[in-house]
Amino acid sequence: MIGTSAGGPDALRRLLKRLPADFPAPVLVVMHVGSRYSIMPRILERDANLPVRHAVDAEPIKPGVVLMAPPDRHLLVEDGIVRVTRGPKENFSRPAIDPLFRSAALYYRENAIGVILTGLLDDGTIGLQAIKAYGGLALVQDPLDADEPAMPRSAINHVQVDACLPVEELADCLVQLAGSASEQVPIAAYMHPIEVQGRFDLRQKTEMNALSEIAVASGLTCPECHGSLWEIKGSNPPNFRCHTGHVYTAQGLNTAQDAVVEEAIWAAVRALHEKQMLLHRLAASAEAANQTAVFDEHLATAENVARHAETLRRIISRGSDT
Repeated sequence: MIGTSAGGPDALRRLLKRLPADFPAPVLVVMHVGSRYSIMPRILERDANLPVRHAVDAEPIKPGVVLMAPPDRHLLVEDGIVRVTRGPKENFSRPAIDPLFRSAALYYRENAIGVILTGLLDDGTIGLQAIKAYGGLALVQDPLDADEPAMPRSAINHVQVDACLPVEELADCLVQLAGSASEQVPIAAYMHPIEVQGRFDLRQKTEMNALSEIAVASGLTCPECHGSLWEIKGSNPPNFRCHTGHVYTAQGLNTAQDAVVEEAIWAAVRALHEKQMLLHRLAASAEAANQTAVFDEHLATAENVARHAETLRRIISRGSDT
């Protein structure tokens, strides 16, 4: 299982180019492409020794085949087949890395290998923890080798990784590991939240009774659906889920809230502009009726509203500069 974001095309090209045509394991890839049309499998296949294509729902998972999450779809694993779903976004992303890694941890357990490559923020960290918790292996691209080191660094900071290497060496490591099955590892009792969330992912539905067993109300609101967010117990980094199914790490939630705040400020600017236009119309009517005092009042209020709008514009401008 491979997860990547910004800088992913080059990192994937370098890694897949290194895997031999007789690579004995399936390869499942999530790259943050959003809902945009993507020809990434065709691009990667030019240098790869393995076939690369977008996954199709319910197709069997086969060794030596690279399946990528299609645009605007999560990629999951269930009973030897892939599931391609349009479930709720995680960290404002669909496809997202964590759902794939969680499902792979539950199905492949000690034989799962999770790989985090270049990318922004921290998608994949929680999923990589799940793979490790079920006895699998965690490999991470060396942050110094990554175009965007944030995702690899987050994984290193929160997961006991088995290898941290440049991409080409990661590929060589995968070749060595793919042909051997791992020994079974006892599963700790606290894995219950992973199993519950994995069930949520596959069903594309959050059961409130089950959510209340693995999480506590956080007092925060989901930026996407405005429902209550619940914090998953024992998660590090903090992990939040709403009853609709949107999921965030604390870092992802902070980024999402930035977008919500900016949207709210622009809405306020729009409302102030409309109020300013209305006040100018009222002032014109008062002037036509020789109501000097009313005219002056409307004009002064309109100028005050314009100052408020400009203040909000400066706040947004300062935020974008930082």
